Amino acid sequence: MQLFRASIAHFPKHTSDFENDIVVYQDGGLLIDGQRIVAIGTFNAISAQHPNANVIDHSGKWILPGLIDSHLHYPQTQSIANYGEQLLSWLENYTFPTEMQFADSDHASVIANVFIRQLLKNGTTTGLVFSTVHKDSCEALFHASSDINMAMIAGKVCMDRNCPTSLQDTAEQAQKDCASLIEKWHNKGRNKYALTPRFAPTSTEAQLAALGELAKQYDDVFIQTHLSENLDEIAWVKSLFPQAEGYLDVYDKFDLVRERAVFGHGIHLTPNEWARLGDANATIAFCPTSNLFLGSGLFDMTAARANNVHVALATDVGAGTTFNMLKTYGDAYKVSQLRNAPISPLEGFYLMTQGAANAHGLDGEIGNLNAGTVADFVVVEPRFDELTSLRIQPEASFDDVFFALSILGDDRAIAQTWVSGECRYRNTLLQ
Repeated sequence: MQLFRASIAHFPKHTSDFENDIVVYQDGGLLIDGQRIVAIGTFNAISAQHPNANVIDHSGKWILPGLIDSHLHYPQTQSIANYGEQLLSWLENYTFPTEMQFADSDHASVIANVFIRQLLKNGTTTGLVFSTVHKDSCEALFHASSDINMAMIAGKVCMDRNCPTSLQDTAEQAQKDCASLIEKWHNKGRNKYALTPRFAPTSTEAQLAALGELAKQYDDVFIQTHLSENLDEIAWVKSLFPQAEGYLDVYDKFDLVRERAVFGHGIHLTPNEWARLGDANATIAFCPTSNLFLGSGLFDMTAARANNVHVALATDVGAGTTFNMLKTYGDAYKVSQLRNAPISPLEGFYLMTQGAANAHGLDGEIGNLNAGTVADFVVVEPRFDELTSLRIQPEASFDDVFFALSILGDDRAIAQTWVSGECRYRNTLLQ
């Protein structure tokens, strides 16, 4: 057994009382045995109970649950940080040309491994990930995550119209490929499958119906897509689906609005759509860096709270501008400031750990540091350079540390990332 000594913070349960339900140990101990967490508490208490454990001392650093990124595109790892554009022109000019390259399975494998290294470098241990229309691109990601026993939720993108011909499948092919991928990968190891229509404009009613059939057949798979990101997009959806009552209703008519359905963005929702999302126990993935970069709009966290809608933070790489979840919260804070309802540091931390895990029905495995969960955790060095050493005092409270790092931090603050009880990333500059 290994006993880690550090300051420790986590939310052990689902909550909306962030101030009172966070658990913090200034001198904490985290005991793991193989792939699982055995105990958490003060270092003195855990070491007294387990005197023979191998002690790994990270005093001065923080141990946090592995971070969860609830919406991102692994093929866009190579197209991040292209200049300009809003959503629809971004897809045409950058996204689709990049995704065409994934017809080459060797290319997909290379990028999948680069992508996972970027996640680990930034402390992210679980992602809800879009691949491309190519079945092999999804397989490449699952193979790469399986190699390190990493929890991965992913799916083959489905598009049968309004995209380049080389990126189109059909309703029948999408259903066949997804069923095959579900049987091979879903709940195998730590992998889980997500039915992934890119967004309503690129799927016909026939394709959405075919995916809805799979959603009923495999009722524990995830569903991930985009919703109400851009005003032009919403107008396009209305023209393509004139019988629907709105954008969300397009998905709802095909049984795609439910628990474990994760909708990226949700910026321009109607009151009825907010209410329906809450009733369905569905989730919005709030992607602030992407929303700002593409000029899409400002997410309404107040409406989400009022309708009891699950919200999880996400990078949305590559329209999102960073793999780093700390910086992602930093931009979420700025967005919420513009709406005069700032998201507190503790709520931001919750939305990338326990809150996300609860939304996805996975908090028995990830998102916290409870005994019995998988040993996915991050070792954070808050004072990684001259400025952070000046700003963050050694005895600073966790919320102050987390907020300062959301503004000043990046991957340099990640000292180590552990996945299934193994150190899979080590920042050699901090050793």
